[in-house]
Amino acid sequence: MTARRWFGLFLLGLGLAIPLIYFSQPSDQSMEIVATPTPTRIIDRLVPSATPKNSSAASKTPLISATPQNTAVAIVRSMTVVRPTATASSRAPTLPASTQAGRRLYTTRQRFGVGVALPSLAPQNLSAIGASWYLDWQTHAKPYGPATMEFAQMVRLKNQQISPDLKTIATIARQQPGSLWLIGNEPDVPVQDNVTPQKYAAAYQTIYSALKEADPTSRIAIGGVTQPTPLRLQYLDLILAAYRDQFGQAMPIDVWNVHNFILQEKRDGWGVDIPPGLSVDDGTLYTIDDSDNLAIFRRQIIDFRRWMADRGYRNSELIVSEYGVLMPADYGFSEERVRNFMLETFDFFTTATDTAIGLPGDGNRLVQRWCWYSLSDEVYPTGNLIDNVSGQMTALGQAYAAYIQSH
Repeated sequence: MTARRWFGLFLLGLGLAIPLIYFSQPSDQSMEIVATPTPTRIIDRLVPSATPKNSSAASKTPLISATPQNTAVAIVRSMTVVRPTATASSRAPTLPASTQAGRRLYTTRQRFGVGVALPSLAPQNLSAIGASWYLDWQTHAKPYGPATMEFAQMVRLKNQQISPDLKTIATIARQQPGSLWLIGNEPDVPVQDNVTPQKYAAAYQTIYSALKEADPTSRIAIGGVTQPTPLRLQYLDLILAAYRDQFGQAMPIDVWNVHNFILQEKRDGWGVDIPPGLSVDDGTLYTIDDSDNLAIFRRQIIDFRRWMADRGYRNSELIVSEYGVLMPADYGFSEERVRNFMLETFDFFTTATDTAIGLPGDGNRLVQRWCWYSLSDEVYPTGNLIDNVSGQMTALGQAYAAYIQSH
């Protein structure tokens, strides 16, 4: 996530001067391919303007709120996707990992990544936390991190433009062969890349072809939706259907990618709004306190892996390229609470397997790599591993580094 809409009261409370901008939904015309510079990162996520006190919104809900039945049915009936007849197992994954012992795509350290919201603090701190890969929602011909760390390139689709342009993308691909490329950032969010399923499918094919021609070894990942809820999975189904309709074949995806936040889905409300191209007004109505609910966090990943398997993508890697806690500390998210959540997610990621839906070539693990938000951020500092003022490692950063060292 790199560009969320904030409400005025919350902006004033933080002392920020970010304008409130409403973006219109793209038309049905083809996405324009223009030469534009890589966008400057603007951080503007939707969080509530105030913490509810003594209200149901502040209580933790242990399970995912059900999407209204009539809403779900309406979306399903609008699709043309042909689903496989096989149904994946509905049981929870085996913990800890025990199946196909010894089959691993990555070492434990190679699985850990971090999002870099403030690149100026990155060079001297990326090595210290012990992560193996990083991203900053942009592309770089010469990544600034340590040579021992992998940089994940990202092409943006915001404002109906492919950025950077195809020539630049091809040049970088030739200079950085074998790179991981993420196509778009949260195309499901109106104030992020905001792309309808039809336009995303067309843009993906254009970029995929350019990358594979420039560097056949490039690894291409679909853009991560904010959270794998039923509403977001419907949006992805529409993308797969649109790709098949336009190009007559299944969408070629080297690496599956998803974000795993826990935010409200309500049109024009706080949270992640409604995906472009869908007409419903709400989906899963998470509460503020759900932001670090591990039961929901795990459920979303399991649901996504099952969804992948049902659509023929079980043998693909899955990365979680962005997740964390966005709510401020004074909303009840203390450093200790965030640290406990972070470490619990690490335990889940490093041990969760399932013989029916996990990746066979990786010991049936559910997730292959993950990326914490973030190294350091001025707007959303709750998950900072590095203090954005002193440049020193925070207690959370120390816990992050210690976990990797102990595993």
